[in-house]
Amino acid sequence: MTHVEDFSAVGKQRVRTIWISDVHLGTRDCQAEKLAGFLKEYECDQLYLVGDIIDGWRLRKSMYWPQSHTNVIRRILTMSKRGTRVTYVTGNHDEFLRRYATLNIGNIRLVDEAEHVTADGRKLLVIHGDQFDVITRCHRWLAFLGDYAYEFSLRLNRWLNYWRSRYGYGYWSLSGYLKHRVKKAVNFISEFEEALAHECRKRDLQGVVCGHIHHAEIREVNGISYHNCGDWVESCTALIELWDGSIAQYNWAESEASGEVEVEATEEVLPLPVTLIK
Repeated sequence: MTHVEDFSAVGKQRVRTIWISDVHLGTRDCQAEKLAGFLKEYECDQLYLVGDIIDGWRLRKSMYWPQSHTNVIRRILTMSKRGTRVTYVTGNHDEFLRRYATLNIGNIRLVDEAEHVTADGRKLLVIHGDQFDVITRCHRWLAFLGDYAYEFSLRLNRWLNYWRSRYGYGYWSLSGYLKHRVKKAVNFISEFEEALAHECRKRDLQGVVCGHIHHAEIREVNGISYHNCGDWVESCTALIELWDGSIAQYNWAESEASGEVEVEATEEVLPLPVTLIK
């Protein structure tokens, strides 16, 4: 059973599983303060980091690592120390970690993909999803070009939303608008979802949890339960498994509107070791 409605926190809650993806720590558009606030509101048995948590692509070009990004890492380590099993599934932006796949440190394990069994017995593939993106897999130069274009759209988005806020308007996502309006983008998302559904059928799995395309979604695709975590750059969404095995979508905007999540922001920039990402 899958819930497609938004799921908002009411006080500190204990849930079975949390999935987050596409945080892109190390970039200026990462919403690290919001993510840290979200993780403070929940306790879970299992936390999946579904790829692109650290943006190695961007860190190779320039070093940006404010205190808020360190706070996210500290929060995850604290959760692990308190008993949460943390599974870091590598993505294309943190592909530098794939050389260490199968690494286990305490309650934290590093893998390229995982299989999750829900409370109601369904088997789900947990994978970032770049392996099913033809552009990323076969045309790496085009993937880098697309990353530059996305970065430019985010910069433009910051400028647009600055002026929108000055005139009393709410946040508006340019890239989200393009994803829903441009036919090729819509087709790409559909093909991505169908490819993952096909892989699940091959493996005799009932569903998939992924990220990669920054498009939060819960729906059935050809009889397979498809779940996309979204991202913590624009949409600020996550997936939560409740104790009955149902999976719901968390949306930061819902909790922010209710005033239940505290955000601790800081501008201090700390050095980050770069030997791992070279």
